[in-house]
Amino acid sequence: MAFTGKATYSAGVALPEIAEDVSDIVSVVSPFETPLLDHLGDPRREARSTVHEWIEDGLLPNFATINQATFTNPTSDTTITVDFGSRFQVGDQIRIEGMREVMLVTSVAANIITVIRGYGGTTPDPLADLQKIVILGNAALEGADRPQSRFTNRTRKQNYAQIFTASVEVSGSQQAVSSLGVDDELDFQKQSRLRELLRDLENCVINSVAATTTPQGDATTRRTMSGIIPSIAGNVFMPALGPIPNGDGVGLNELNEAVLNAAIREIWNQSSGVIDTIVVNGVQKRRINGFATNNRSYVPNDTKFRDLVGVYESDFGVARVILSRWVPADTVLLLDSSRIEVLPLAGRSFHFKNLTSTGDSDVGQVIGEYTLEMRNENAHGLIRLLATS
Repeated sequence: MAFTGKATYSAGVALPEIAEDVSDIVSVVSPFETPLLDHLGDPRREARSTVHEWIEDGLLPNFATINQATFTNPTSDTTITVDFGSRFQVGDQIRIEGMREVMLVTSVAANIITVIRGYGGTTPDPLADLQKIVILGNAALEGADRPQSRFTNRTRKQNYAQIFTASVEVSGSQQAVSSLGVDDELDFQKQSRLRELLRDLENCVINSVAATTTPQGDATTRRTMSGIIPSIAGNVFMPALGPIPNGDGVGLNELNEAVLNAAIREIWNQSSGVIDTIVVNGVQKRRINGFATNNRSYVPNDTKFRDLVGVYESDFGVARVILSRWVPADTVLLLDSSRIEVLPLAGRSFHFKNLTSTGDSDVGQVIGEYTLEMRNENAHGLIRLLATS
């Protein structure tokens, strides 16, 4: 090796004969993960229209609510006004939720039912407005004619396919030169834009709102899907504004196990849905992790501290806890994943479409069109207005 007269430490990148040392990797720091979409997995079918519809049905309800402010004698009155008299038949055994007395329905006239109190030797309980009456079942007479036919009406639900797109343009020179960390600039740009659109798809699946006028879209109205949070109308629990049903979480605005369990129990009470997915932001994920903090034990040679709850198991199902940065910090989503699918419009899953260039460049766009099918809204729920600090 020829003598140069230079000390090793004096050599540096400023000298023309020293090659640059640049890693052949492009590191991306921006968040692009899609944990909820990954959990839901690929749909079983495609949407066939920009207005996607599905059919829902339910069984005849077996409960009603007392709609009567006063009673002459709450423990002996035999006529009761309810909110839905059509749910009752002569021969129904009924009981007030949480009480022991069984009553037998002897007549139904509009919303007024007549009953035998203390049926079968049970002790009469006092009746009050807004009590929930549960129908145990109907007892038919031997040899009687068939009862009047009753049925439910199937309903059509819908959502809208939203177009996600991003442009890609790479000059001829940029495509021709060798770039550090990138073998093909056009392919790199495609992959980057696809990551962005997948990120946005998950965000819209959770938070997007459909337009109030012309939601199917036209030449001047963009078509947007209705996401999970805007689609949940029934099971919305806000412990900060009052108690969750069944007396749990009274006046609390911080997520705890009692609040979470009560919300899941209420959804279980109202539907056949099984909450198997809990989706939260970082703040509420830490709250859930804290459920088990006081119950952990360690031995003297433990060198790791683990503070993680990945699965929440209760009497009402086993739920995987998913961390998604796109859920609002004050919200917890309670989902039955078997009733949720993110569908591409037929032939419109994410793909790259080459476009005609008007100059010295390669031009195209990454494009996809998707909608959310969330069946049986009452099988899902959310807790909101929780403390975030």
